[in-house]
Amino acid sequence: MEKNQQLERLEKQIRFIVEIDKVKNIFRQTYLADAGRKENDAEHSWHIALMAYLLQEYAEKPVDVSKVMLMVLIHDLVEIDAGDTYAYDDAGAETKRAREEAAADRIFGLLPEDQGKYFRELWEEFEAYESPEGKYAHLLDNFQPLLLNDASGGLSWQEHQVRKSQIYKRNEKIEETSETIWNCMKEIVQKHIECGHVEEDCREE
Repeated sequence: MEKNQQLERLEKQIRFIVEIDKVKNIFRQTYLADAGRKENDAEHSWHIALMAYLLQEYAEKPVDVSKVMLMVLIHDLVEIDAGDTYAYDDAGAETKRAREEAAADRIFGLLPEDQGKYFRELWEEFEAYESPEGKYAHLLDNFQPLLLNDASGGLSWQEHQVRKSQIYKRNEKIEETSETIWNCMKEIVQKHIECGHVEEDCREE
């Protein structure tokens, strides 16, 4: 690679690195474990990247953990442009894909072509929710806020009047990825139903 090409490549990488600093200002609806404030996307992504390594033994199928760690570190970068769409925001979900595709085009497009293409492919694999890595990444993405809701006394669930059926619907594919984690999640949800933090209803989804 010629020196000029190398410098151009580095400039693109630096531009991307500086741009993704904005993800630290994208706040989610999930509270930190101490309930002091809501977490941001960077904190969420760091948290589940560590979880990817720690919890791999519970995955039903072998996964490439290093790939999953990178996948979850980049999966929410699109929210720099698209914003965070709350898990149970039905109206926001209708436009989520279009907003995030446009964001992916711009943000990953800042990188050199090879790296931008790979990051976009990882993001699409996460969104597709089909490969063992994509399914495991989704498990982590869903399990982490549930753990923080548990630790913070179900605060976010209470604020949004979340129902059991909503939680079960959102997590309907978790069992096929890890029966152990799904059983743990169900126990946590049941505890918060009994505490009145999650609304019981007649729908079993």
